[in-house]
Amino acid sequence: MVDLDLQTLLFMFFGGLGIFLFGIKFMGDGLQKVAGERLRDILDKFTTNPVMGVFAGLLVTILLQTSTGTTVLTIGLVNAGFMTLKQAIGVIMGANIGTTVTAFIIGIKISKYALPIIAVGAGFIFFLKSKKMNNFGQVIFGFGALFYGLELMGDGMKPLRDLQAFKDLTLSMSETPLLGVLIGTIFTVIVQSSSASIGMLQQLYDQGAMTLDSALPVLFGDNIGTTITAVLAAIGASVAAKRAALTHVIFNLIGTIIVLIIYPFFLNFIAYLAVELSLNRPMTIAFAHGIFNVSNTLIQLPFVALLALIVTKIVPGEEFNIEYKTKHLDPRFIGSSPAVALGQAKQEVLRMAEFSEKGLIEVSQYLVNGQKVHSEKAIQFEDAINNLDRKITEYLIQISSSSLSGQDSKLHSILLDTVRDIERIGDHIENIVELKDYQKANKVAISDRAVADLSEMFDLTIETLQEAIFCLENGDLEKARSVIQKEELIDKMERKLRKQHILRINEGKCSGSAGIVFVDIVSNLERIGDHSVNIAEAVLGEEHH
Repeated sequence: MVDLDLQTLLFMFFGGLGIFLFGIKFMGDGLQKVAGERLRDILDKFTTNPVMGVFAGLLVTILLQTSTGTTVLTIGLVNAGFMTLKQAIGVIMGANIGTTVTAFIIGIKISKYALPIIAVGAGFIFFLKSKKMNNFGQVIFGFGALFYGLELMGDGMKPLRDLQAFKDLTLSMSETPLLGVLIGTIFTVIVQSSSASIGMLQQLYDQGAMTLDSALPVLFGDNIGTTITAVLAAIGASVAAKRAALTHVIFNLIGTIIVLIIYPFFLNFIAYLAVELSLNRPMTIAFAHGIFNVSNTLIQLPFVALLALIVTKIVPGEEFNIEYKTKHLDPRFIGSSPAVALGQAKQEVLRMAEFSEKGLIEVSQYLVNGQKVHSEKAIQFEDAINNLDRKITEYLIQISSSSLSGQDSKLHSILLDTVRDIERIGDHIENIVELKDYQKANKVAISDRAVADLSEMFDLTIETLQEAIFCLENGDLEKARSVIQKEELIDKMERKLRKQHILRINEGKCSGSAGIVFVDIVSNLERIGDHSVNIAEAVLGEEHH
């Protein structure tokens, strides 16, 4: 009978934990869909300084329901050059405050309504046709699942309070706070969610299985444990990503050290608040969590620059940042001086073209040595090209509403066409990265001869693109004609390489899958040559077919 009870309790605890984690994830995904693309915009626009970064991090974490999600999103933005490390530190601090919201939600104690909330959410998902309502349904369903999972988890843990070994452990934690910190850290690392471990802590404290002085150190440990997920996300990532993850760890470690130094004062303060505000037990833990993270942020916010310096020293290396944002597109010129606005647009198009050239060079290196750093850079350049494509096209469309001279009108048309061609070049660069990824993942062997042929074609394609960019910048008709000649060489090379490749396959020197990779790379390079010619022809103002 005891075994059955133990089995039931274990099933309830782990099943409850699973439902709780699912609820948080499902709710976060729903909120993200409701917020749409605005999350990235919030982080992009409202992180001008670390203080604004804190508010942006707080808001995005409430919407995502995971501080780790915000940290990972922030790391991506630092990587992309949208955000500096100092701004990112502000966001990470805000994320730490944002993650306390889940604990406050749990403190409301509405578990008895969990099942009707789930029913309402399911109704929204299955019976309403509107996509928006489905997303709201997902948020409601996740919210209910979170409480239902918590209730199950709590029921599964009830017998712990009568267990002598657990009583001894909580006594040790109240006498040695460091032990509690360690337990909290380990458990959060295991479940990969500070919200789950804090929710569990709230349940244990609510049932009287733990005292406040044994629960608080575990809470501090949960805060350290949550940083491990960011560390895992940063393994093998860029220098910027590693620095952002390390900042998260240092920030929470410093906060825990400070609070442990003044632990008796902190404990008495929380106990006093609980009495004064008539807080229920789960809400007491939520308040402790909130006060800890807000205080930690207020203490460390003035030292953001120092934190950035420390992590830069610990994680050496050159940060690879692409300036995604436009540099030259000033909307004020559109109405007052369309000719100047066009000049600005041309400068931005040249930046975009430069990204395509650099991306092509990176992908050519990736093809030869297979080092991930080159593929990452190539994809970042492609992302930057896509971003500039949207912004420049919008700017040029706004200019077109002004009256332009014949010469300016011609330039306007050239720039619009060129932007489209460069965007396509970016797509071909991404295609080649994916082909190389496929080759690596499936261990497809490409002969040295084939690699040498591809390198030769890459060199010719890069040279052609460089000349196309040069003729666009300087209006050089001679260079434009040279581009057209080079593209004819690329076409000839493509035909020659295809023939040689068929021979290699017939002789059994090359496999069929290697053939697909080889021929597709050659095709993508040939298309890049075509787009380079389009740029040159736009400059020449005549069609060459």
